[in-house]
Amino acid sequence: MLFRIFAAAMKMLTREELCQRLTGPVFETLTHTADALGLECYVVGGYVRDLFLRRPSGDIDVVVVGSGIEMARAFAKNIARASKANGADDTKQQGKAVLSVFKSFGTAQVKWNGTEVEFVGARKESYNRGSRKPIVEDGTLEDDQNRRDFTINAMAVCLNAARFGELVDPFGGIYDLRDGIIATPLDPDITFSDDPLRMMRCVRFATQLRFNIEEETFDALGRNKERLKIVSAERIIDELGKIMRSPTPSRGFVELQRCGLLEIILPELSALDNVEVRAGRSHKNNFYHTLEVLDNVCAVSDNLWLRWAALLHDIGKPRCKRWEPTTGWTFHNHNYVGAKMTERVFRRLMLPLDGRMKYVKKLVDLHMRPIAIADEEVTDSAVRRLLFEAGDDIDDLMTLCEADITSKNEQRKRSFLANFRLVRRKLVDIEEKDRVRNFQPPVDGEEIMRRFGLPPSREVGVLKTALKDAILDGLVPNEHGPALDYIRQKAREMGIAEQAQESADATPTPENP
Repeated sequence: MLFRIFAAAMKMLTREELCQRLTGPVFETLTHTADALGLECYVVGGYVRDLFLRRPSGDIDVVVVGSGIEMARAFAKNIARASKANGADDTKQQGKAVLSVFKSFGTAQVKWNGTEVEFVGARKESYNRGSRKPIVEDGTLEDDQNRRDFTINAMAVCLNAARFGELVDPFGGIYDLRDGIIATPLDPDITFSDDPLRMMRCVRFATQLRFNIEEETFDALGRNKERLKIVSAERIIDELGKIMRSPTPSRGFVELQRCGLLEIILPELSALDNVEVRAGRSHKNNFYHTLEVLDNVCAVSDNLWLRWAALLHDIGKPRCKRWEPTTGWTFHNHNYVGAKMTERVFRRLMLPLDGRMKYVKKLVDLHMRPIAIADEEVTDSAVRRLLFEAGDDIDDLMTLCEADITSKNEQRKRSFLANFRLVRRKLVDIEEKDRVRNFQPPVDGEEIMRRFGLPPSREVGVLKTALKDAILDGLVPNEHGPALDYIRQKAREMGIAEQAQESADATPTPENP
């Protein structure tokens, strides 16, 4: 099972070993500060989990039985004082402790030499059904651990000198770490209903850590899925983005689909999980095909937006699916329909609507073009047009298209990939020879109007389009002289006379090779 691969990296640590790992100025100052204030103090959550998983961890979360803000203020003073005592140079901002207090949340944060320590007072929480915002009261360490999302995040290690390194693990999180299990500390229905975002976090942790979701916890995801509708799109997309950035995001999307959350978040993707049979002929399950494409892209690129293009590249298929008795199931124009759907998905999920959305939309729209070229004779004209339309995104488009070849027919797969290699070689050759990536025709609309005495009109557009097509088809070199000769010929065919030479050349036009 996959979780055992990761769980094997988990190491059971003794108290002595924990003490050895909790060393350095930050932990020494935390201990000194807590004891001086007479406060119980614990490092909790992800930092403790990652100690056992031997993963690098950034932020340190600290729970204080008492005022977390008071502890943070004292810690900030003490860590700065200790840094100066050790000879830090303030002119280089070494040793400077930056304190941020968030009174409305009862938390505080101290940044020091690249380390962030977040402080909170131990608390217990209760919820109103219509909101994720809890009603907070002061509590004990036990209360604080009860409110944690998962057992593996509910472990605490004491930082007070008398009990330094002592693990407090009331829910057996250490054993769930060992076994690769995501489970809630208390009743999962209550945990997820109280804060529905925890359902996304559940799937996200299972994906990132390659753990299994405990059966009762998984069933509660399905029972409480409608509660996700009270969570803002920004919070959902934050968790979805972390799934997308994981090495194998398909794990997360399978779990989201199985429990019904995906239909709420991304119904366009969920709709791909369908196989229809007619006259004994079926099409492939485009949901699992999409996830295979996504994982293929992730294996070669960490570009988040290329991953989004892989995830959305086939979302137009359900709307374009047709049955044709002679050919079977078809999905004509699904790339075009999918590109239009992509913008709506980005708007609904509060994803950026800038160049990143346009990039994803472009790749979705063009993803069938290299496949069509590779399926036939790879002509210079087809490659030239592809390079012109893809522009600087041509390499990413080719990566997506190569990832899209998931056929179980190995001979057909090898044939496609071999043709793609030919397409890539031709792309390099044609770019060097014809310079058509992002090109502008060497004779532009202004020059056409000046030479032929035309106002902005349909005729100008026809001449410009004819020139562009001629260059892309390889009929005319991408150079000013041959391009102008071609425009003159087309103009004569359209009955358009060129103006007198002295008038046409009153304002010289530099060549645009």
